[in-house]
Amino acid sequence: MDNLTLPKLERYELKYTIPESLIEPISEFASIYCTLDKYSEESVDCFYGVNNLYLDSPRFLFIRNRLNGSENRFNMRIRSYGDSPQFPYFLEVKQKRINVIQKYRGRIYEEDWPDITSMANCIPRKVMNLKELFNIQLFQRLALTYNIEPKVFTQYRRKAYESKYEEYARVTFDIRLRYMAESQYNLSPVNDRMVACDHPLDFDEGCNVILELKCYTTHVPFWMIDLIRTFNLRRTSFSKYKNGVMEVLNLYRYADCSAESVF
Repeated sequence: MDNLTLPKLERYELKYTIPESLIEPISEFASIYCTLDKYSEESVDCFYGVNNLYLDSPRFLFIRNRLNGSENRFNMRIRSYGDSPQFPYFLEVKQKRINVIQKYRGRIYEEDWPDITSMANCIPRKVMNLKELFNIQLFQRLALTYNIEPKVFTQYRRKAYESKYEEYARVTFDIRLRYMAESQYNLSPVNDRMVACDHPLDFDEGCNVILELKCYTTHVPFWMIDLIRTFNLRRTSFSKYKNGVMEVLNLYRYADCSAESVF
């Protein structure tokens, strides 16, 4: 996918794996500059369910590009929220160019869901704004171009903070990451098929929480830099889709092989 000019969210995503014992201290630090997002605010323990259905070409082109270290790559997913997901769902295309993430996102409601799952090139009946229409139609074009199909479903619990001062800056904690192989357009977990993400290659010892710091590329808040320094955070690379594919398809035995030999 080329560097598109359609409406998008362009940001940095800084990822870290941390122990559970750091959730509260980092939360206290972040709360000076941030408030809980609406989903965390409504949750008893401040954590809420995030469900992602990842899509790929029949021969896993997107994950091949990820494993081969392509500097310009993207993935596609459909997101829902909660343990019993309700509409709207969110169609998302995430493109990575070197260290910058560009995210295209559009809401889909129940009346348009059958058309989207068949990837018909239709105009959704309920669209919030022109930006979302562009992003939905981009998703549809890529879906048809790459003949995408469901591959992996992931679910995790998230606690999220939003900046009180910047237009866009977020701090999120993800725990209890689980996966399952999925070939249907299903946005709900099937508990007896879900696999916990507990492989030692995924996390540093004792660090089973994924911390993400997100902000616009045009402005990195000073408090976010201070947070990194205060807790001596070491940036890592963590792809929920890549780890999900490896987990549910049992591909860790190919750790020393190229993507071509794995797939």
